[in-house]
Amino acid sequence: MTSEDKAMVLDARKDPMGWAIADYYKNGVAGRLRVFSSMFDEDEMSVESLFRTIEQMPEIERVALERASGHILDVGAGSGCHSLALQDMGKEVCAIDISPRSVEVMRESGVRDARLINMYDCALTEKFDTILMLMNGTGIVGTLDNMPAFFERIGQLLADGGQVLVDSSDLIYLYENEDGSVDIDLNGRYYGEVDFQMQYKNMKGEGFDWLYVDFDTLAHYAEESGFAAELVAQGAHYDYLARLARR
Repeated sequence: MTSEDKAMVLDARKDPMGWAIADYYKNGVAGRLRVFSSMFDEDEMSVESLFRTIEQMPEIERVALERASGHILDVGAGSGCHSLALQDMGKEVCAIDISPRSVEVMRESGVRDARLINMYDCALTEKFDTILMLMNGTGIVGTLDNMPAFFERIGQLLADGGQVLVDSSDLIYLYENEDGSVDIDLNGRYYGEVDFQMQYKNMKGEGFDWLYVDFDTLAHYAEESGFAAELVAQGAHYDYLARLARR
């Protein structure tokens, strides 16, 4: 993937999640947001859950919002639920997303600084005290091969003393046997690298890579890039919140 590819935003004609978000915001209901993968059976994403209030958010997300401070960048903000919660807490937040319809919804729903931009876009030159990446925030990294570029970019965006608060899940549980052994091809691709494609009504988006990463692997790549990773909180099902900061 070239730097130009990484900095792209979505074509509004191929933005199924954005249109689902817009329908739900306008009508209080949306159709099925279907999720396909070569690795799993067809699934469906709850559009309603993308509009959750802070009271409805899992503990990991509430901890992240409490810990977010200073000038905050909400990456992949979607419907803007986290940015709105931060604003209600009196915090300053810039919400970004590559989905045109999602950004429109954020602006209409009251997110004061919502931008249609990719975090890798060199036009984003501000420095942030907190970079917030929730709802499996490591997903946008795509694959482990992209980790060095990811850490280089957050290093450019972070102010001195800044932090990244990011959540993810360890998919190892999908490969565990009843006796505790694990069926993983150690010579194959990393088990947390997943490919997805979404469809809403008759609109199908482009396929994309999405990364679920265990904490130890995240910490390894962080160290190689001059960052330290701290395990802040753990959820009930292999999910966790990590804090990344320059060493």
